[in-house]
Parts: sequence; C-alpha cells; structure tokens
Amino acid sequence: MSSILRADPPQPLDIQAEDDRLFVRAAGRAMQVLSAFHKATGPLSLSNIAAEAQIDRSAAQRLVHTLTRLGYIRRSADDRGYLPGIRLLDHTLDLLRLDPIVQKATPVLLELRKSLRERVDLSLYDETRLIYALRMQSKRETFYASLVGHSVPTYCTAGGRAVLSQLPRAEARAILDRAPMHAFTTKTETDAAAVMRAIDEAREQGFAVICDEFVQGEIALGVAITDRDGAPLSAIHIGGSLAEWTPEAFTAKVAPLTIEAARAIMAG
Repeated sequence: MSSILRADPPQPLDIQAEDDRLFVRAAGRAMQVLSAFHKATGPLSLSNIAAEAQIDRSAAQRLVHTLTRLGYIRRSADDRGYLPGIRLLDHTLDLLRLDPIVQKATPVLLELRKSLRERVDLSLYDETRLIYALRMQSKRETFYASLVGHSVPTYCTAGGRAVLSQLPRAEARAILDRAPMHAFTTKTETDAAAVMRAIDEAREQGFAVICDEFVQGEIALGVAITDRDGAPLSAIHIGGSLAEWTPEAFTAKVAPLTIEAARAIMAG
C-alpha cells in the first residue's frame, strides 16, 4: 500500500550540511526520525526508527523520547511500538489554511465538484511528485483516495503530466530522468520518450488525460495551475470510472470545466 500512498520525494533528507553554519543538525535528525514513518505499515520499534532514520539507537532513543513528550510521536495502543503523534496534524492544518493556492482553490473546486459529481482533487507540485492538498470524493470512495498528503508520481498521472507540460521541455525531461519509473498497472507508461510525447500533447491541449495508468479502471484528467510567470504550482485532477465513461465523453465533459476552474484560481 505504501507505494500508492507516497511517491518518493525528489531529494532525500540531508542532515550533513557541512558548509551551512546556520543548519541545526539536531533539528535535522528529529525530522529524520519523523520521516522514518513514511514507508511504515504499522508501529515501528526503536530499532526500526534508528535504521530508517540512519542514526544510532542511542540518538534515536533520545529523539523519540523528546518527540513523544512533545506529542509528535506516541506509543501504539498495543504498546508494541511507536506511531506519529496527533500534534503533527496541527502543522498540516497550518499548511492548508495558509497556502494561497489552497485558499483560492477551495471554493472553486467545491463548485466544480457540484457540476461534475466526480472526484475532484488539488495537488501541490514537488518536481518528481504531486502531493494532494484537497480531496473531494465521488460516490466511489477508497482509502488511498481520501487522504490529504497522499503523493503520486508526475510521470504517470494526469496532473503530473499537466504540470510538466508547463516547464521547458528540457527541464521536464530532466525531471523524468530523475524519477524512478515503475508500473502501477499493466498500462503504466514507463518509457521516458513516450511520456514526453504525452507531455507534449498536454502542452498543446492545455490538459492531460490518462486511462488505467495509475489506477486500474480509472480515467483522470489534469490541468496545471501556474504562477504569473507560467511556472507550475499545482494541478487539478478529476477522476472517473471507465465503467461509466468513455475517454471521449469524459474529456468532452470535464476538460472545459476544469480549464475554466484553473483559470479562475489563477485569476483570484
């Protein structure tokens, strides 16, 4: 489940920073401890956390104790390990309520959801991946599709190809070259040249469409949201079922409304 819930970030945490005198390594190690849960499927032991954070067990013990005292880590109900603490959700709320794109997009996407009656999402651009900040569900709800913070690769998602289409072609290709490409379904395109052709098509159309590439049986359409200089900031994703839509009908219905919504957000 972890592979569909979280795409790898473009750069791993680096707490060495030998040439940065302002860098606080203790704070960096604390973030490494919190990041140890990224690929967890359940509670982690102290040894698990030390291994994932790439620090010694003694340092892990002190950091886990400190973060537990502060509410950022908690013991699991069965007392067999550690889980993230609920105080992390305070910081999630801060990001969502203060991010200008999320502020502008929320009322627009609520109206779009009423018009389309399909799943509507907003994701934030992070080079090789997109991180979902708003999730507005349709009648087909799944666990992974309801989580804010769920991240997906840019190479095989509609929103991802839409944002990459707003970059200079060489920059988009460089991002693909850095991204680990693997198949989520039998239809996932993992050839960089073929993905670039899809990105070129998205650049011409103003949107990207994928069928069966990330989720079997799903069609998704993505439109990029950019800043005033045209650099991608985020994307709107609309997801539908191929059991209910043909690709042509879905695109004809969804594309104009989604493009209009993106323009409204950028003009806000």
